[in-house]
Amino acid sequence: MMNWWERMTLPGAAGMVEILILSFLFYLAIRFFRGTPGAHVLFGLVGLITALIVLTRVAHLEALNWMLRQMSVYVALALLIIFQPEVRRALAELGRRHLVWQEPDAQFLCNQVVRAVEELARQRIGALIAIERDIGTRAIQETGVPIDARVSAELLVTLFVPQTPLHDGGVILSGARLLAAGCMFPLTQRMDIGHELGTRHRAALGVTEETDAICVVVSETTGAVSVAIRGRMTRHLDGERLRRILLAVLTRRRRTENRFRAALRFGHRPAGAPPGRGGDQEVSP
Repeated sequence: MMNWWERMTLPGAAGMVEILILSFLFYLAIRFFRGTPGAHVLFGLVGLITALIVLTRVAHLEALNWMLRQMSVYVALALLIIFQPEVRRALAELGRRHLVWQEPDAQFLCNQVVRAVEELARQRIGALIAIERDIGTRAIQETGVPIDARVSAELLVTLFVPQTPLHDGGVILSGARLLAAGCMFPLTQRMDIGHELGTRHRAALGVTEETDAICVVVSETTGAVSVAIRGRMTRHLDGERLRRILLAVLTRRRRTENRFRAALRFGHRPAGAPPGRGGDQEVSP
């Protein structure tokens, strides 16, 4: 009688390619869902389904195995409904605009935002400022009032002064322009957020979960400054640290492009660049 390992056959070349492709897709899914509200639900469902499949195969539970096969379509539909925000964000990532920030625009915007935030924090005036990047925010802008003005610290402070018509929503910036004010940002559905975080912080997390925007929050209770990026929040920032974070995120793509061009200009091939014949050929990152 042959043992089970003696009956196993190694996959051929096509099988190895399939294994590599599936492994890469699983890696992308884990990397994308990690840190999102649906991560725990996804991992729990995958673990449960895997355990049931293994149990039905090992114990020869034909009825349960048949039921799992019949329910596969409904499970896929349920997953689309449960992970609707994550699926929407993934599709938005595929069609994003790749906005490239120019260094002067990023420097100017960061300086104006930091000046405004420092003044708002000093006066303990609540604020919610989203900076648009690659994924557009037109749907969120339509919930507020169009402004389309050049960004300035004075304008930002004025918009959030209590009792003014637009102080109770968020503002959206893009480049050196203030696009809209009084906007209603989507709230995060996460349940693991501390009770000390109010609606503004939940709105900041929500808009950064659905888009790739950066969101700066000023607490009207404590005057604490926070920044949210991709559904994660860093709190209790001072002006200098906030400036460094904003510049690092906004100019990352521009710096990468400049490094490639500088390396190619001097005849060196940067890591990740395809091999070429000449040192003066430009390669987009």
